[in-house]
Amino acid sequence: MSSTEETFSEESPRGTTQDASDRSPGRAVGATARLSFTISAIVVAALFATGAWQRRWIADDGLIVLRTVRNLLAGNGPVFNKGERVESNTSTVWTYLVWFWSWVTDGRLEFVVLWIALTLSVTALPIAMYGTLRMLGRGVGLRGATLVLPVGALVYIALPPARDFATSGLEVSLCIFWVSVLWVQFVGWSRRTPGEFGRGTIAATLALGFTAGLSPLIRPELTVVGAVVLVLVFLAPMGWRTRVGFVLVAAVVPVAYQIFRMGYYGLLVPNTAVAKDASGSKWGQGLKYLTNLFGPYLLLLPVIVALVAGLLTWVLRRQRRDRAADTAPDPDRSRVARFRDGLQRPGVVAVAMVVCGLIEGAYWLRQGGDFMHARVLLVPLYLLLLPVMVVPVVVPAIRRERSAPQLAGAAAMLALFVTTAVWALLTAQSPGMTNGTDIGRSGIVDERRFYIHNLGVTHPITAEDYLNYPRVRPMVELIDEHRDVGGVLLPSANYDEWYYDPLPSPPPPGVAKQMTVYFLNLGMTSMNAPLDTRVIDQVGLAFPLAAHTERLEDGRIGHDKALPQEWVVAATTARDRHPFLPRRLSEDWVAQARTALECKDTRDLVASYAAPMNLSRFRRNLVQAMTFTNYRIDDVPYYELQRCKLPDPTGSGALPTR
Repeated sequence: MSSTEETFSEESPRGTTQDASDRSPGRAVGATARLSFTISAIVVAALFATGAWQRRWIADDGLIVLRTVRNLLAGNGPVFNKGERVESNTSTVWTYLVWFWSWVTDGRLEFVVLWIALTLSVTALPIAMYGTLRMLGRGVGLRGATLVLPVGALVYIALPPARDFATSGLEVSLCIFWVSVLWVQFVGWSRRTPGEFGRGTIAATLALGFTAGLSPLIRPELTVVGAVVLVLVFLAPMGWRTRVGFVLVAAVVPVAYQIFRMGYYGLLVPNTAVAKDASGSKWGQGLKYLTNLFGPYLLLLPVIVALVAGLLTWVLRRQRRDRAADTAPDPDRSRVARFRDGLQRPGVVAVAMVVCGLIEGAYWLRQGGDFMHARVLLVPLYLLLLPVMVVPVVVPAIRRERSAPQLAGAAAMLALFVTTAVWALLTAQSPGMTNGTDIGRSGIVDERRFYIHNLGVTHPITAEDYLNYPRVRPMVELIDEHRDVGGVLLPSANYDEWYYDPLPSPPPPGVAKQMTVYFLNLGMTSMNAPLDTRVIDQVGLAFPLAAHTERLEDGRIGHDKALPQEWVVAATTARDRHPFLPRRLSEDWVAQARTALECKDTRDLVASYAAPMNLSRFRRNLVQAMTFTNYRIDDVPYYELQRCKLPDPTGSGALPTR
């Protein structure tokens, strides 16, 4: 019997069998369900693939990971700039996945990441639908014709931002793929008999532990999802050897990488997490971000439909006469034992994933959301939709089982599906957020439309496509012109010009003749610059000094750190006097920043990522990783001097004007 047919067949309580007459209707249900599920999965995958391809692109942030991949392929290690150990990518698995396929195919990086993202996105939906099918099977497999129809899957693929980020070069595709695989494994675990472990069951449980254990390497905030799964499985009945093996398999990769991260990078988390800084809360901005997603698409309607569909499925399940999954409690077992047995149930698994989705959503609302329309709420929404990715419409074949509630339930479920389908059809054509190409007061933009508008390219994918963005083409020309001297490129107010501040000639001892570009848009600049050019940003994704400043209280979300340019001039030892120094920069601020960099704690921080790597450095980073992660500097040099109790080189005794 196939897996789908087995899922929908009528099964008796564990340890019993049914006679042939009872099994026959189950096989009929299985055939109908299998066919409708297959059609649903193919249609959803095809629609999502078509929609994602029509909106294919690579975001500026999606290009950031490719700089790290270029350095890996060049033998410089997992770094953004050669000679600086900075983890500029939030998703570790995404970085190495792109690196691996780039190495295997030797293809152009932008197209490699495009196809990886598209493949993961399109395959994630059918996998998630199959997981929901397995969850629903024994609970709603009535003796009759069963149609398995997509509801949650249609809600997700209909959203324009879901199709935008199906490519984009960002790790959203990896996240929903990982969630889908975890969902299938988790549901499969819930279908097994508690405490009964054969070789296949043990292997499947260990595989579940491995997948859940990867959560912090998929994205740090997904650790919550992995932890919930691991705790539930750990508390359920299993032998002590299996339990120990489960813990080891779940921990080996994330713990090993965490040790590497602490020793190599000197941090507990990716540098991007320090730059984006989870401290503080911005609930008001988070609610604006939520409204920015729900408003344009009337998303509340399908969310309510999905909730009703989930509740209706549960009600119909409770009305089943033969409950394959609901055995009578054993009075001889203790309350604790019965509680642990009860953890291994499909209903518990479904509730757990919904709770994870709510926690993930609340986390991002507290953070204030993101500057990209809908991006960080897509995975929480996906988690919430998992239990209703598909829903069953069941008409009992046996006349005496065709009760009014059962027939009404089937009609209601069909109506919910039709409502979802109509909404999805209309939403798929929606233009999305109004004024999506403008950075308004909320700071949120439709990132894809923003770059299409500013680049004049329908599908911006390659680094060359981004040469049309203001300042990027002149940057390439200036790097080529001044690379033999070295210096710093600072953006001017003119979109076609940069300020160039050269290094002294000859440069100070130990200072290489290197060009440094200081610009917010890190992806397009780094991918259009050679690897021997240092590319850093004021938010701190690739520049730890900026990352270790405090968030600006009223800054644009995702851009709420802005290290003054004087720090870059000081750190690179570029000319610190006018006319070489741009007129709008302060000579006094540069002098104060240069002295502030002599602060012992700051020098230790810089050494953690810039000093040569050896066993001694690895050990020191490992010990001080927590200290470095929590360390912050003041972005105003004068106040930083006071914090470090250092003398003011200007002798003014007051905050210099700029």
